Amino acid sequence: MSNTKIPRILITGATGQVGSKTIDFLLSNSEIEIIAAVRSQQKAGAFDVRGIATVIFDFDDEGTHLPALKNIDSVFVVTGYTVDMLRQSKTFLDNAKKAGVQHVVHLGACGRDDTTVAHWAWHQLIERYIEWSGFSFTHLRPETFMQNILSYGGKKSIENGVIHAYVEGARLSWVDVEDVAKVAAEALIHPEIHAGQTYRLGYDAVTFHELALMMTAIVGKPFHYEPLSPEVFLKSMISAGAEMAYMRCVYDHWKRYAAGTIPGADDTFNNFHEITGSQPTRWADFIEKHKVELDY
Repeated sequence: MSNTKIPRILITGATGQVGSKTIDFLLSNSEIEIIAAVRSQQKAGAFDVRGIATVIFDFDDEGTHLPALKNIDSVFVVTGYTVDMLRQSKTFLDNAKKAGVQHVVHLGACGRDDTTVAHWAWHQLIERYIEWSGFSFTHLRPETFMQNILSYGGKKSIENGVIHAYVEGARLSWVDVEDVAKVAAEALIHPEIHAGQTYRLGYDAVTFHELALMMTAIVGKPFHYEPLSPEVFLKSMISAGAEMAYMRCVYDHWKRYAAGTIPGADDTFNNFHEITGSQPTRWADFIEKHKVELDY
């Protein structure tokens, strides 16, 4: 550990869904110091007003790494959704090792250890690199985020009660982003408890047809699911100019979900209470919590 009196925790992806929620949970603990990694002084402003320290950091600018990592004890590694995450993670972890970081909590992706879904496997390669580098570690593997039903890729997922997805009638395992952040916070605050653990995070398995029925009952307006071909997704990503090395992997996994060829796609787990002392969010809870957003 560093010579500071209390552990210093660096949060990458601090302005994103999981990173920002993780900070919210960490703020309840006065025995740690939180440092939010931001890419510009403009983005630092929102943290400054809350009394949260910031450092300028960019995964693609190696010159920002060591200054951001100075006297840091633990890091939360959250990369973007491109193939660059492999290079970014390795470079950052190499610098974290030089800086004397002790514990790494890594936000990965779904999947069993033997997954052949490409972008999930990339995350598992990063996990192995973390272990090989000699860090104390906690690996997080969240299943599909429940928040994707509200919006995905910057677009609303539901229009006038019609749910669109690319997986036909597949049953998926789901997790609330807030629950992922709660586990991340616990792993960062208590590395002595969570070191060496790989936590798969998925607590409710449903199809989109079942979701539509639940939404209809809870929101009080009709919802129904209309599956789309994965080809629609692929064409939209190409039109949007997205980074296609990653998005073609996503396209392939939509096809595999639809065909039912992803082993464990609906795996759920009973580890949440042991990690956090609370119960995970179920779909009925999530829909109730987001009734206003789902209403139309």
